[in-house]
Amino acid sequence: MLGNPFISTESRAMNLKEITVHFAHPAYQLTAAFDARGTGIASFQTWTREETRDRIGDGDVMVCTGFWDNALLPQAEKLKFIQVCGAGYDAFDLEAIGAKGIRLSNSSGCNVNAVSDHAMALLLSLTRQIHTGRDNQHKPQWRGMISDLTQREDELPGKTMLIFGLGKIGGRLARLAKAFDMTVIGLKRNTSSPVDHVDELHPSASLMEHLPRADVTVLTCPLTEETRNVIDGAAFGAMKESSYLVNVARGGCVDQDALIDAMRNNVIAGAGIDVTVEEPLAEDSPLWGMENVMLTPHTGGETRKYEENVVDYLIENLNRLSRGEKALFNQVI
Repeated sequence: MLGNPFISTESRAMNLKEITVHFAHPAYQLTAAFDARGTGIASFQTWTREETRDRIGDGDVMVCTGFWDNALLPQAEKLKFIQVCGAGYDAFDLEAIGAKGIRLSNSSGCNVNAVSDHAMALLLSLTRQIHTGRDNQHKPQWRGMISDLTQREDELPGKTMLIFGLGKIGGRLARLAKAFDMTVIGLKRNTSSPVDHVDELHPSASLMEHLPRADVTVLTCPLTEETRNVIDGAAFGAMKESSYLVNVARGGCVDQDALIDAMRNNVIAGAGIDVTVEEPLAEDSPLWGMENVMLTPHTGGETRKYEENVVDYLIENLNRLSRGEKALFNQVI
């Protein structure tokens, strides 16, 4: 493990009264949430990339995501610990950060409830046609009764949910699905241990084998080289025509051109999408106007409790550092 100049070599502990926490985010009220805890630790927040760049040298601890730029490292002379306020940390050059003796943890798990709730909300919106109901409300149009059974709202009990990625979010989603009396098929890399609320557990590599069985396929996996475009044209072709795709993972996990083609040609019944390849989604993207697509702007993890959850993780790690502990919560380096 790399040495950590943030911790005194004599006491192996950090004096929290002598540090400053730099929060960097364009929207989240992180400083307010932190100050409300009454820790007595100094903090400030920057709200733009320019502010972040100008004040990068003022913080001993940094809590951020999108404003991070590896080019800031040479000016981050005091920085000794980074708390990523999200699960993903692919924007951080871990080798360069570690070489400076900076430790880094992420906030994986802080949005477990939010994202799994959101996945169910997208599925319920599609099966209960909440999205088209809202569209009709704006027209205004009172939809009449429907004779065609394939066009009516549907029920979840007895349906099969395939969850690709059984981390904390996927695991909680499995529990929610069982509450709706669904059958759950789970796919993950390591299948050596059973997962609660999962009826069948299979390797991730067997996705194509199990797609034809699913009434809804939900992506809750990280974006890696193995999961990039894991749902492509062939995957859509393997799905039931009556099935749904829900993506609360990353936009890059789905071939977006294949998604648009599948929606245009009714290859599957619909898709609930919280993430897209490019964000914000281009104004001219066909996804905006597709009735069989329920689209949200990457807000699955953004709830009124988000800041509190991140601050919980931060305070836990600050306390560990103050005690000179080597292991941090959600430690990456």
